[in-house]
Amino acid sequence: MGTMRAKGPEDSGAARLLARLAVLAAMASVAVLALALGEGGLVIVGAGLLGLVACAAGVWWFVAHRGAVRLLGALLAVVAPVAVLMVFAHYGVWLTALGLCLCWAAAAASGRAALRRSRPERPWRAIAVPPPKRPVLIMNPKSGDGKVGRFGLVERAEELGARVILLDPSAPADVAALARRAVAEGADLLGVAGGDGTQALVAAVAAEHDLPFLVVSAGTRNHFAMDLGLDRSDPSRCLGALTEGEELRVDLGDVGGRAFVNTVSFGVYADVVQRPEYRDDKAGTVLSLMPDLLLGEGVRRLDAQVDGTVLSDQQALLVSNNPYVSPDEISAGGRRPRLDDGELGVLGIRVEDAAQAADLAVRGTQSAGLTVMTAHRVEVTGGTDEIPVAVDGEALQMPTPVVCTLRPGALRVLVPRDRPGTVAPAPAMNWRRIIDLALGRTERTDDEQIPA
Repeated sequence: MGTMRAKGPEDSGAARLLARLAVLAAMASVAVLALALGEGGLVIVGAGLLGLVACAAGVWWFVAHRGAVRLLGALLAVVAPVAVLMVFAHYGVWLTALGLCLCWAAAAASGRAALRRSRPERPWRAIAVPPPKRPVLIMNPKSGDGKVGRFGLVERAEELGARVILLDPSAPADVAALARRAVAEGADLLGVAGGDGTQALVAAVAAEHDLPFLVVSAGTRNHFAMDLGLDRSDPSRCLGALTEGEELRVDLGDVGGRAFVNTVSFGVYADVVQRPEYRDDKAGTVLSLMPDLLLGEGVRRLDAQVDGTVLSDQQALLVSNNPYVSPDEISAGGRRPRLDDGELGVLGIRVEDAAQAADLAVRGTQSAGLTVMTAHRVEVTGGTDEIPVAVDGEALQMPTPVVCTLRPGALRVLVPRDRPGTVAPAPAMNWRRIIDLALGRTERTDDEQIPA
């Protein structure tokens, strides 16, 4: 969808310099450790690794058990890092440990900056379009703790010529049916001020009729709006697209015939969001259910066919409309760098005891308990005729097998010309590529790149 823009000489030179700084900082961290071997270097490495393993095991016991074991896990998760600091102080190596951490942090920061500078930019291909003549917006006054009312979205939209359908929170409505009726009555644009689940339902109708779709960031998290570069702090700015807008083409996910714009979750998270108490007490519900979902009677295992690869006995599976840069991006509310690459992101998790939790904490994406992939088709089964599924945060039950696919470029999104824009997420660390940049070698292909 985007066009490739070659990096100029200044970008290439800056990337090479940053890569060399990253390599030097990494070498400095190794040198600091080597020089300290006789003065507690082994203490730094050993205590650090043991502290990380103990903390991960404590978190697992806290989440997966109840009673005394949960209390022990909480204590261990808190005490382990404190104990590491006390060991460093006792052996007088805390300055060396601090220097090591600073060198490694500098290496990571410089390396990511080098990778970002060297990566070809693919700007959105936005097409200027005339204003819609009969726009219809569906607004949920309860969404985002009342953003529709607080920002005067109904009045503002009507001033700009839109017809507003205001949902009644006390009477659940079929928003897809409302959108289809609006199309039948002549709407030339559909839009939603609400959460991502509602956005997806109306987006599917817009895509079905090849109409532009307007996203108003009036939900709670607004992940879809964020990845489109819209203003999440002031949803009224999204309405500027009604008078001065441009159009983007993005992909639209499909799970069992239902559209999704962000993610589809299976397994543990999907089981949790099925509970009505989850909406009012997320943390309490999670802590109450996790022991049963991970180790007890509620254990559910998933099998998935990811293109030609089989994933077996997964505890949790997440499928996203275009991949995130890394698993950390999902949990941290991070961004997807593109919404038009035509691929699903796939994340599978299988952690069954404290040892595997520690392995995941130490090895990250290289752990056997974590699978990160991209795919065009994902088929999920769970040993029953129906399984819980969370589609853009909405709790559903779907018959198995549940199939996830992507419709490339299916959705026309109208966005304001004046918008914050997207922020390129930090690239995954790839030391082989950083060394290539430092040495002035040509860029490797994706198949040759091996992430750190």
